[in-house]
Amino acid sequence: MKKTLITLLQFLVFTGIFAQGWKPEVKENIPLDAIRLSDPAILADESTSTYYMTGTGGLLWKSKDLAKWTGPFVVTKTNPDSWMGQRPMIWAAELHQYNGKYYYFATFTNRDVVIHTVKGNEINRRASHVLVSDKPAGPYVPMEDKTYLPANTPTLDGTFWVDKDRKPYMVYCGEWLINWNGTMEKIEMKPDLSGTTGKREILFFAHDSPWSKEEDQYGRIVPNKVTDGPYLFKTQTGKLGMIWTSWVMSDYVQGVAYSESGTLDGPWIQEKDPITPPNFGHGMLFHTFEGKLLMSVHSHRAVNGRYVRIPHLFEVDDSGDKIVVKDQYQPK
Repeated sequence: MKKTLITLLQFLVFTGIFAQGWKPEVKENIPLDAIRLSDPAILADESTSTYYMTGTGGLLWKSKDLAKWTGPFVVTKTNPDSWMGQRPMIWAAELHQYNGKYYYFATFTNRDVVIHTVKGNEINRRASHVLVSDKPAGPYVPMEDKTYLPANTPTLDGTFWVDKDRKPYMVYCGEWLINWNGTMEKIEMKPDLSGTTGKREILFFAHDSPWSKEEDQYGRIVPNKVTDGPYLFKTQTGKLGMIWTSWVMSDYVQGVAYSESGTLDGPWIQEKDPITPPNFGHGMLFHTFEGKLLMSVHSHRAVNGRYVRIPHLFEVDDSGDKIVVKDQYQPK
């Protein structure tokens, strides 16, 4: 029975059903490695001296030291009459503080709406979207625009960046299910992030990566088709980079690209090799309150046909033009 309950809990967290009415039991002093969470993203909020961790599932955990956590809390309030529907799946949520507000970037999926069928695969209505709150702990609610990205294209894993032109942008993935060569894209946002403006632009394709590989239907080793989990950063020398995730055969791994122009326009030059060990991916970067740079990722393994994903932290050196991922960080 215990195993069944754990499996059910993992399923509910992944699908985001918690966020639509069923409130989980909040617990205290949870070790980081006891939490099951895909795409962990951590906001270090100085105003409350608290770390806030979110990710796939629409839930949030709080910590003062990164070692022990309290949660999970339901923090999203979506509109059932919007394109998201009654119970949207919620993936890859991130919290960003900007101009006195807190923003919840996430992927929402309406499983009741099919927008395409490609190679026999039904593709649901899925898009990156943004909610807002006055507090880091939420609740996060919809803003002015009902749609941030085109309704006929599945998009995911939106993240936030203010470029050299001082304008805010969403950087996100165009899902590979449409053309079997995923994209990394950008679109300008309104000044208050309540919507997007202008046209989306492609930054690079999945096949541009020299490190991600898969075996095609003919047994050939070819570039992988997946783009996943972008996150923007600058090194201490001012170099603009983007971490993102794909696959090396059956291993889920994170790579990095750097912009030659120092802006989102690139061109983006992909590093030759991944930067994390096999089966660690979908990362983001943050500084602890003591100033240490960390990368949060999830570990990835399959157990009885289901993915088990656990948050982990790695120390990162960004003193040069390129980041170096070091040993795992064990909070105390």
